[in-house]
Amino acid sequence: MKTGYLLGQLLWRWVLGGLWVGALLGGLTACALQPQAVPSAAVLTKPAGGALHFSPQHTAQWDPVLLPGKLRTAFKLETHQQRVAVQADAGASASMLRQRLSVPPDQLGRLRFEWQVDSLIAQADMAERDSEDSPVRLILAFEGDRSQFSAKNAMLSELTEALTGEPLPYATLMYVWCNRRPVDSVIMNPRTDRVRKLVVESGPVHVQQWRRYQRDIRADFEKAFGEPPGALVGMAIMTDTDNTRGKVRAWYGNIDLD
Repeated sequence: MKTGYLLGQLLWRWVLGGLWVGALLGGLTACALQPQAVPSAAVLTKPAGGALHFSPQHTAQWDPVLLPGKLRTAFKLETHQQRVAVQADAGASASMLRQRLSVPPDQLGRLRFEWQVDSLIAQADMAERDSEDSPVRLILAFEGDRSQFSAKNAMLSELTEALTGEPLPYATLMYVWCNRRPVDSVIMNPRTDRVRKLVVESGPVHVQQWRRYQRDIRADFEKAFGEPPGALVGMAIMTDTDNTRGKVRAWYGNIDLD
């Protein structure tokens, strides 16, 4: 018990602040969403030439991921400013909602998403290990050739698989709101280079406003990692203040993969 707990703490000290591990859980296999009828453990496959639409009602049913030793960020479905959204309330906490996907590289296209934050996290700095918090994150996990891992990442992947039954994702790309770093900056995770963050919003100018984005997944992955992406195998939303011990509230709207 004590050894397993210490290993778990070591793992999450290395990777928390930007990394999910374990099973990346599921959804639906077509454009029309019926979240009440489909268990979240299903793998959602993007049809060739088709699209996937995740409404807040569906996102709210993604599987929660609780991180060892961390308080849980509260996610709930609510009406905010006359629209349905997933509300996230973080208070010195970190957790996420995740969905398993199966999107081959040749089907990667546009990603459209929207969110709003009530405030920024005053002490947060996404490049620093001890203050790496963000009011909103949209996280994408990709497959790839793990034989290319460094010795450190290979050890981390083996430890992850031993603890969770799943290896470390080959690459994790996060879209984030940063306090001060410029839009389109790429921030390397301080614990592993297999997690990289792309800043899509910076500073307080648009706080308390709905912000909508359209991104080219392939181009963003190549910008962040310097190589073509593999299959997209998972998606998550995450709001965290565990490092700064602060409080923040955010809302997530529709997410679309075209």
